[in-house]
Amino acid sequence: MGAYGMWGLVPLFWPLLKPAGAVEILAHRMVWSLAVVGVALLVLRRWGWIRELLGQPRKLGLITVAAAVITINWGLYIWAVNSGQVVEASLGYFINPLVTIAMGVLLLKERLRPAQWAAVGTGFAAVVVLAVGYGRPPWISLTLAFSFAIYGLVKKKVNIGGLESLAAETAVQFLPALAFLLWLGSQGSGHFGTEGAGHAALLAATGVVTAVPLVCFGAAAIRVPLSTLGLLQYLAPVFQFLLGVVYFHEAMPPERWAGFSLVWLALTVLTWDALRTSRRTRAKAAALRLAAEAAGATGTAGAAEPAGAAGGVARPVDQPLDQPRADAPRV
Repeated sequence: MGAYGMWGLVPLFWPLLKPAGAVEILAHRMVWSLAVVGVALLVLRRWGWIRELLGQPRKLGLITVAAAVITINWGLYIWAVNSGQVVEASLGYFINPLVTIAMGVLLLKERLRPAQWAAVGTGFAAVVVLAVGYGRPPWISLTLAFSFAIYGLVKKKVNIGGLESLAAETAVQFLPALAFLLWLGSQGSGHFGTEGAGHAALLAATGVVTAVPLVCFGAAAIRVPLSTLGLLQYLAPVFQFLLGVVYFHEAMPPERWAGFSLVWLALTVLTWDALRTSRRTRAKAAALRLAAEAAGATGTAGAAEPAGAAGGVARPVDQPLDQPRADAPRV
């Protein structure tokens, strides 16, 4: 809840960094994120993965792709928030699960259950309704959703820890971002230090704002069931949507409400199907485990006390196999 809550409330933070533009804020986020993650790795003494990663060109290439994709995602999100389009940005994270499923079908040839097909179809209808309402495709939402879905796909193939992955990605971003900030400073267009110490501290805090939710998420991912994580992920866009409507007072005409309602319907179907499948899988696993335990117990009992053996006590014919004898020791 801490991770998704911070991600949901982050639209309150980016406007504090004005008059810095979105690209300058993005560059600071890259530079200071590497600084924060570097300190964390230094404290935890987790450096062994670097040598291993440097010896794998394919993983390095995937890390570079992930860095490029998340750069687009971060930059567009900051620009959308600071230009008064928080609601459309939140829509991107609402439809992200639907885009991820669609990419699984198109790229990984995954097979969908009927409920998943219904959810994806409803999500597509929502995009059409919103496009008609906006008079254009909701390109901010779609770009955020697709970029984050591609980022997740690449991260799945890289398969390294969250903190290590962020360190590698920001290391790729660091030099171009630092060069851009130095160039801005040489042109007199940079805002670091020119708006006071408080503003400079906020720009530096972009690294903390990036790293802390990821650390919380990484800690939760090994403790919380995946189905719970799947439900909690909707906290972030819900908070963003509420901020856009209630705090930033963005317009919500009827066609936008209709489009969002279709998205929420699709996510409801998707969540219901995921929970139902998870319950069935757990029930099946529990049944198999009980059957295996019963079979093991029967085999042991049969080997230890064969009926009719000298000195043995035969099991009554009408006694169930899984019921212990009255004189059996209790464990």
